[in-house]
Amino acid sequence: MTNVPLLLESSFQPSASTEYRELVQPATGQPYAKVPMATLAELDRAVESARQAQQSWRDVALPERARLMMRYATILKDQLAALTELVALETGKVHADARGDVWRGIEVVEHAASVAQLMMGETVENVARGIDTYSIVQPMGVFLGITPFNFPAMIPLWMFPLAIACGNGFVLKPSEQVPQTAIRLAELFMEAGCPPGLLQVVHGGAKQVDHLLQHPQIVGVSFVGSVPVGQHVYRTASAAMKRVQCMAGAKNHMVVMPDAAPAQAINALVGAACGAAGQRCMAISVAVLVGQASNLLEPIRAAMSALKPGLWNDAHADLGPLISAQAKSRILALIEHGRQEGARCLLDGSAVTVPGYESGHWLGPTLFTDVRPEMRLYQEEIFGPVLLCLQAESLDEAIELVNANPYGNGCSIFTSSGASARHFQNRIQVGQVGINVPIPVPLPFFSFTGWRKSFYGDLHAYGKQAVRFFTETKTVTARWFEEDAQVIGPNTSITLK
Repeated sequence: MTNVPLLLESSFQPSASTEYRELVQPATGQPYAKVPMATLAELDRAVESARQAQQSWRDVALPERARLMMRYATILKDQLAALTELVALETGKVHADARGDVWRGIEVVEHAASVAQLMMGETVENVARGIDTYSIVQPMGVFLGITPFNFPAMIPLWMFPLAIACGNGFVLKPSEQVPQTAIRLAELFMEAGCPPGLLQVVHGGAKQVDHLLQHPQIVGVSFVGSVPVGQHVYRTASAAMKRVQCMAGAKNHMVVMPDAAPAQAINALVGAACGAAGQRCMAISVAVLVGQASNLLEPIRAAMSALKPGLWNDAHADLGPLISAQAKSRILALIEHGRQEGARCLLDGSAVTVPGYESGHWLGPTLFTDVRPEMRLYQEEIFGPVLLCLQAESLDEAIELVNANPYGNGCSIFTSSGASARHFQNRIQVGQVGINVPIPVPLPFFSFTGWRKSFYGDLHAYGKQAVRFFTETKTVTARWFEEDAQVIGPNTSITLK
């Protein structure tokens, strides 16, 4: 059984730690490697190495930094197939989901290559007689990234390429459940020409995270994960006077109007609820069927029951296993609790297995109706292929339901009415909105954010961007349909501030 190394100072090396955790392959339930819980001394060495490397990197010309990102994007594309397989084996994702994980990360690296435009300042002449003012955007130092298990390629690539392109150093602490993808991304980044020491990769749990959050040489923290951990990261790092952005949990709703194209709405809903085994913060976990759309309940059940769990290299598999036995146990407990509270289970995937891989962490698509907002099943993020169906008499009732939920990460509406779509996107209090788009994840040149319990922190912005400090950004991704549900225009993205 191999030990996962650290990227410490300027090389990949074993940890001096005596504490290791086993890595378990989700599809088999069998351990295959061990990851170290780095010592505090190793964490300090990692931060200091990144700090020293950043002192010279900050003076590197912007075009040279951009070329590093161009080379890195090219290498990632060349390694797409191998990275897809690695992500699939670590997470259990089927091929399409794993490939999408890597590809969306590559798009961020491509965006980082436009760093010269991203770092442009502002100039105003004659702010007073004979006095001109200009602003300069400068790197700050060493940033910390803490990333989850469900997107081991995309989310690290959200973070360190942009931070480094802007002239900073970076310490990456990936999920201890999926550390090997992060190590491989770092290897390829060094192959692209990353200066030694600029990127560090360390492993650990709560003890290691707390040490880094309070480290005096860490200037900012970016986190993606659950609400309780996100709240802790925000409180701890902000108390240490650091910039913090924490993207946390979700309970995403899809509102289906009576005039929605049935086949398209059902296909989108089922894919968004069960893709990646429901283990994504942008998954649709609640369907709100408005008026006569309640007639879609049985077709939704039939479509979900047709999905096939399987291995990543099974071309017919629609979803893979859950990440761990603990995750499965938690979801099974929520399913049982939902029954006890009176929700009706129309489709139960609790007993699903894959022949030959019975020890894997399998959970089939599961569908509930008669769900009430006060139920624990509705209040908590499930993070599995479990869809809850609620009914509303009107669009305004559906909007009120969504806005009352404690989460505000993403939502969508399926309708053929432009008026309904406009009313929904204007009134809904959620950070990312899809109009006839089930999972409105924006491309990297738009904001990715959440409202309420889905996001903690702020942008610490000044000048022209100060409005973003006092307001919330909503990103709307729209596909417009006529009454017969034919596309009448290209996809459009609108950012409202």
